[in-house]
Order: sequence, then C-alpha cells, then structure tokens
Amino acid sequence: MEYDVVIGLEIHVQLKTRTKMFTAAPYHYGAEPNTLTDAVVLGLPGTLPVLNHAAIEACAKLGLMLGCEIAEVCKWDRKNYFYPDSPKNYQLTQNEEPLCLGGRVEIELPGPSRNVQGEHRTVRLNRIHLEEDPGKLSHEAFDTVIDFNRAGVPLAEIVTEPDLHSSEEAVAFLNALIQLIHYAGVSDCDMEKGQLRCDANVSLKPAGSEQLGTRTEMKNLNSISNVRAAIEYEIARQADLLDAGESITQETRRWNAEKGTSSSLRSKEEAHDYRYFPDPDLMPVRLVRARVAEMEAGLPERPFDKQRRFQEELGLPYTITSVLCPDPELSAFFEAALAVHHAPKAIANYIANDLLRELSASAAHGESALSITDCPLTPAHIAELAKLIEAGVITKQIGKEVFAAMYASGELPAAIVEKEGLEQSDNSDEVETLCREAIAGNAKAVAQFKEGNDKALNALKGPVMKATKGQANPATLDAILRKLIESEG
Repeated sequence: MEYDVVIGLEIHVQLKTRTKMFTAAPYHYGAEPNTLTDAVVLGLPGTLPVLNHAAIEACAKLGLMLGCEIAEVCKWDRKNYFYPDSPKNYQLTQNEEPLCLGGRVEIELPGPSRNVQGEHRTVRLNRIHLEEDPGKLSHEAFDTVIDFNRAGVPLAEIVTEPDLHSSEEAVAFLNALIQLIHYAGVSDCDMEKGQLRCDANVSLKPAGSEQLGTRTEMKNLNSISNVRAAIEYEIARQADLLDAGESITQETRRWNAEKGTSSSLRSKEEAHDYRYFPDPDLMPVRLVRARVAEMEAGLPERPFDKQRRFQEELGLPYTITSVLCPDPELSAFFEAALAVHHAPKAIANYIANDLLRELSASAAHGESALSITDCPLTPAHIAELAKLIEAGVITKQIGKEVFAAMYASGELPAAIVEKEGLEQSDNSDEVETLCREAIAGNAKAVAQFKEGNDKALNALKGPVMKATKGQANPATLDAILRKLIESEG
C-alpha cells in the first residue's frame, strides 16, 4: 500500500542567558557535574522561584523572528512526572497560555544539485512556550548518574504543525530554524552540547486519506543526521507493520544511533497523565506592548530575505549567497567590506572561497574551521584588495599572492604590494619581446588560434605571465599577442 507521511517536530532550544529560568544560579557548558546548582534547582523545601526576565525577552524575540503572535499574558503550569532528572518531581512550563502563538518558518527543499536553488515553502508553527530543562542522565556500565547542572536552564520549546512529509523536509526545517535562531542571537544551537534537541512525531496514513494515523515520538535526537536517520527508520518500521495488517502503538521510542534502530521507551502520555495545574508560586506575566514593538523593530533581516536581496540587487549567484547568508557574522563581514568599496562579486568571491578556505586550513587538527570572529583580516582588507585589482594596480593572479600574505601577516594589501614591488607592469616593450618568444616556441598553439580557437591563446599567455611573475597587464598581453599573430598572416 502507498502511504502519506506526516511529521511534526518539537524542538527544545536552550536560551543563552547568564542564569537559569527561576533562580540566579549560573549556567555554562562543561562545568564539573553538580556544581551549578542551588536550593531552588534541587527543589529543596521552602524555596520559591524567581522569574528570569532576560529569558522571557529572548523567547519573545525568537517568537517575533519566527512570525509568532506574542501573547498579552502568559502563565506557568506544573507538569507533574516522577523521573530522576527532575529534582522537584514537576517541571515548570506553559501548558495553557504560552508566550508565543502560531508562527512560520520558510524552508528550502534540496535542489537537483548543491549548486542549484531548491523549492521554498512555509512550515507552520503551533506555538513556542518557555519551560525549564531537566537534569542530564548518563548511563554507565552498572549505574545511572545524574548531573543537575543543566536543570533549570531556560528552554524554548518550538512546536510545529504536522506540515512535514519526509526526512529531507525535516532536515530543511531544522537548518532554516537554526539559521533564524542564530540571527536572533538567543542561542548557539550546538547540538553536541545539548543546546538544541529534537523530538520527531511520525505517523503514516493511506495515500490520500484525510484521517491521520497513530503517531509515535522519537525522543531527544541530538544531531541533524540522527533526525534524518530516525525518521527514515520509523517510516519504514510503520510501513512494514501496516503492510502486515498490524496496528501502530502510540508510544515514545528511543533512537540508538550506533545500531541505527529504535526501541520502545514508554507508552505515549496524554496531557491528563501529567496532571497540569497553574503554579501557585508564579504570577502570570503581562508583556508591555511597547517593549514588544521595540524588539520587533530591532529584528535583523531574515536569512532568506537577505539571500534574495543579495541575488536581486547585487547580482550574486546562488552558490555564493548560500554560503554567505546562513551565517549572520559572515554576511555582516561581507556587507561591511561592501561599505568600504562597492565590488560585490569580487568581495563575495574572496570571502566565500579564499577567506573560508584559509579559516578552515588554520583550524587545529581535528577541530572545526575557525569562525569569522577569529579571522585576522578586517572587511577593509578584502575591500582594499578588490579595489587594487579593479584599478589595475595588480593582476588577479598577484591578488592571490597578496591575499595569502595579508592573511599571514595582517598587513593591508596596499602595503604588501608596495613592499614587494608587485604593481602591474606597463612595460609593453618587455611584454612584446616575451610574446614573440612565446609565439616562436609554440607553433601548435599559434596554428590553433589561427583556426579560430581563442582558448589556444592561453597557452601563449602562460609563459609570459610566468616570466613577468604575474605582473603583466592581461589586457595589454592579450592585445599584443593577437597583433603579432595577425601580422604573421
């Protein structure tokens, strides 16, 4: 039987605040276990929660970035469950009145190749609500140990509508969402550090049917590749069961990345299983509308909007914009260079190709590439180099040498050009002599050029550029070669 796949995601994002959601206890990744706690985190008797206003604003900013309606009032509920990583035996969350309602995320589906832009469409959001993170369980050989450092960290839970229909769409959604969160500046979204975790709800229904199938939840997927693999596995598992005439059990499943399989964790709870009720220690929060309007006015340009602007107004190709625009710092670096000298294509190419290559090569062995914030160059370096080439002071070939030198030393390109004597040569007599030698030494290329093969001229240019150390003016060189060959008849 043919099936339609229906997927909804729940994404938990740790908000980047100095302290936890309901206490002044600090949080940062990598601390010794159970050193970032206090009486509130541990749920000791007599403690009372205190709201973290920065977390509320960060979540509201994220909601605005995702096109949500920011609620006039939000309130706090207790989600009651008994599990070792929850020291209070309940979690403070927003069940009935969340901070952010609705919303949408524009995604780009994979194109026919990496160099071709794919189809864009919109995925609807149901809500974003604030809650506190539980602690972290680690399963060792004979024990399970608990680290409460993470307990109480502010979490924004982003809930989609069931608008996704394949693992590729889910991956595209997560990539687009992470870009938006980076632009909003509210989380680093490092999945290896647990800053972003994803639950995937998957169901199958007969093709064309309006009635949704029974869903299962794949819990705590901690990488993009695990999201893809877990969804694909679950689609195949459910299809096999349905084809065999069996029913799907509504349950939560654990993904085993090493084996590439999942197993049942527990039956899926319903809302009544958690016995939600309003938290008696926390008052509802009313957001000042003027402050919400101020945050909305200060939102950055969204990545896909920026990509369209770069393509339409600056004439940049998709291959370049798809590198620049996902990273807010990289695109800001590009625009800062553009403000110094308006040469969008040249500057974009230097950043997307040469600069990122050098940053990658500069990283320590086994580590990821350096970010643009670690770059030894400023936007002015790139802009000045593009200007020197455009003005004909140096050739593009010499420009590559200057780029490598300025990346290594931090010197401005004009200083390097002057110090090394790299200015483009205008000595046409010397170039003509070298051209005559090149023509005499390569009769085959000359013959091919005379037969109409313009590219054969490159074989004659190479020796001249080498002899002049790349300083011959390409336009002058081209004109002299053509004149000398044509004069031969």
